[in-house]
Amino acid sequence: MPRLSKLYLLSYNALLSFGWAIALSRVLGSFIATKSINGAYASAGELICWLQTVAFMEVIHSGVGLVPSGLMLALMQWGGRTHFLLAIVRQITEIQELPSVFITFLSWSLSEMIRYPHYVASSVGLCPSWLTYVRYTAFILLYPIGVGPGEIWLMYQALPFIKERNLYSSFFDRLPFSYHTFVVVVLVFYPILWLRLYLHLFKQRRSKLRKSQTEKKD
Repeated sequence: MPRLSKLYLLSYNALLSFGWAIALSRVLGSFIATKSINGAYASAGELICWLQTVAFMEVIHSGVGLVPSGLMLALMQWGGRTHFLLAIVRQITEIQELPSVFITFLSWSLSEMIRYPHYVASSVGLCPSWLTYVRYTAFILLYPIGVGPGEIWLMYQALPFIKERNLYSSFFDRLPFSYHTFVVVVLVFYPILWLRLYLHLFKQRRSKLRKSQTEKKD
């Protein structure tokens, strides 16, 4: 990879590492200060919205071949989170203080505080084997927690508000179904798509840890 591309990826991943570190500190800081999990969005919501928007660059990275991950996989991961966060949570203030927001934000922040520093360390050739192990192991717990009692449950709780307000009607009036129906369909297929991605991560884990062990022996 050309030096300029490596420098760009290093800078990008370092920026996102810093951003997610701030997001995690805000989520935990709010919890410690108030002894409540209701303030997660108020303390970190806008920052996480910004970080998730910037993460579209990872779809571009995949598309132009800067990173080896597949384009569709990157697009699915980014699109699912972004729809959940920007189209639902950010627009419906009544759900922003629900426990599912805290669960989701904590899970996301912990995951990204492992993933991005791993990318940074790998890009400079100084990634310790323990960080690689944590990177490809922590998702086993964090991913289902973030998706189940986090994203899926919160989208379900948002359905009455979506229906009552006929959310995004100006766009969906041109279609044969409403946004409420769209979200219901998303909820039906979300676990299926999630399981497919979850199993893919296990396959990736075996490959990466095997490679890490081989390099350690060498």
